[in-house]
Amino acid sequence: MAKVFVEDNLQKYEYETVELAGKNFDPIFAPDLTPKQMLELGIFNGNYFEGYTDEFPKDWFKNAKDTNYFKVNASQSRQEWQRKGWIYEEDPRGWFQWYCRYYMGRRIREEDARQIKRWKNIRRHVSQIQKYCAPGDLTCRPRQRQAVLHWAYDSTML
Repeated sequence: MAKVFVEDNLQKYEYETVELAGKNFDPIFAPDLTPKQMLELGIFNGNYFEGYTDEFPKDWFKNAKDTNYFKVNASQSRQEWQRKGWIYEEDPRGWFQWYCRYYMGRRIREEDARQIKRWKNIRRHVSQIQKYCAPGDLTCRPRQRQAVLHWAYDSTML
């Protein structure tokens, strides 16, 4: 497929894509949103990549929002993510960076399994929104809605 070279403030890294972008996902991994859709809705206050976006398609960022969709902060710091052991050295920015690279066709079997398991575990938050909020009430649990949006669950449709 293609070799990708990354050099930014967090890493100098090379990887190969082995699948077509957006294709051949693990059968249990079915995110509601693509990375581009997530960026257009508004995640991580628009500063997740800190301006280092060259490795991904430019059209992902054309209409990206620089605010969170639900206007609340639903993230912990990268330092906290590291402290909790959630960061894989190949993806120093965390889950969303992993998802973007996975979406583009990179596969790392063990890390993919770990991240997909983490993604599945977020489903409990979707269930809480569905249980405690009236359908379509986007003012109900905005922080939790923003958090699940960060994990490619479309909480704007719950």
